[in-house]
Amino acid sequence: MTNTEKCILIRYGELFLKGGNRSFFESLLKKNIRESLKGLDFELSVSQARYYISGYDARCEYEITERLRRVFGIHSISVCYKVQTDLERIAELLRSEFDKEGKFRVTVNRADKRIAQTSMQIAAFIGARLIEAYPSKLRVDLFSYDAEINVDIRENGYTYVFFDKITGAGGLPVGSSGKGLLLLSGGIDSPVAGYMAAKRGMKLDALHFHSFPYTGIQAKEKTAELARLIGRYSPGTRLYFAAFTKIQKAIRDKCPEAYLITIMRRFMMRIANRVAASKQCSAIITGESLGQVASQTVESLTSTNAVAERLVLRPLIGFDKSDIISIAKSIGTYDTSILPFEDCCTVFLPKNPAIRPKLQIVEQLEKAVTDADELIAEVIAGLETADI
Repeated sequence: MTNTEKCILIRYGELFLKGGNRSFFESLLKKNIRESLKGLDFELSVSQARYYISGYDARCEYEITERLRRVFGIHSISVCYKVQTDLERIAELLRSEFDKEGKFRVTVNRADKRIAQTSMQIAAFIGARLIEAYPSKLRVDLFSYDAEINVDIRENGYTYVFFDKITGAGGLPVGSSGKGLLLLSGGIDSPVAGYMAAKRGMKLDALHFHSFPYTGIQAKEKTAELARLIGRYSPGTRLYFAAFTKIQKAIRDKCPEAYLITIMRRFMMRIANRVAASKQCSAIITGESLGQVASQTVESLTSTNAVAERLVLRPLIGFDKSDIISIAKSIGTYDTSILPFEDCCTVFLPKNPAIRPKLQIVEQLEKAVTDADELIAEVIAGLETADI
């Protein structure tokens, strides 16, 4: 049909609430949309708090919508027809493209107040034209309908007609809340924690501790795959590997067994502080959930926090395991997380770990690791950057 083209309409969510700062969030979202569609041909335009993708190969339409679904800040997406605002043109478009049968309704959003007719009048006009064209196939029902026709009349002189809305990821554009360092294990929780932090606008880098040769190359590959999956939501994510074996052995040899996990996590936090500082990360993100395991009691978390020099974010602190698993499945990390390749947290596990360690006792016990500064410096010097 002449003067009609397909395009993809993008709506954002809570950015409307940002007042005078809204332009910052909008420009960042636009940048992230471009980044998510890298490698595809398209045109991106902006009009009245809407983004539009056009000029793309129709064969890539599904790929584009799938990528956009993972862009934080997007509320919903619709594949639509763009037509000049003229009621007869809109009715003609629908007579040729609307192929449903049964009960339907027309919902009109008249953003362009220069149009004399009200939204209800426009909806009635379009519905009548469709009934005239297909009297035996269609019937209007405003409340119990099989299909909905959405007519979005914008101030730019064009109307966008669509039949479905694809739910977006919501949240805030990645990068609007700075950058955080995700402590990425090979388990279920930490990738979900990274996802939750990214949803609130935090750009991610990730740090993984390995214990070669007790943990093998497959564990590192598994972690790299988890970083890649999370990177779909936080473009530009970089993954760093820290060799933790010597520190774990030193703690095992010089500290009581019951306190191995507590002291080990304090050393991890010290290293994370140094890495975060060097990578301009303003916060450290963990997958800890209160009371889930011995290292995640209030006392254990207090002990770890005592050596933290940056804000520690724990997005999952109040989540049940079932909640975390549900999110992991929805974002595509669960199947990788449950692969049977161990990370360093499973090495040298004590039979009876201290559940409520007292901070003063922990601080005294870890002094037995007299070469702590040298060991930490060695880990930092040997940091590897993974290709994901």
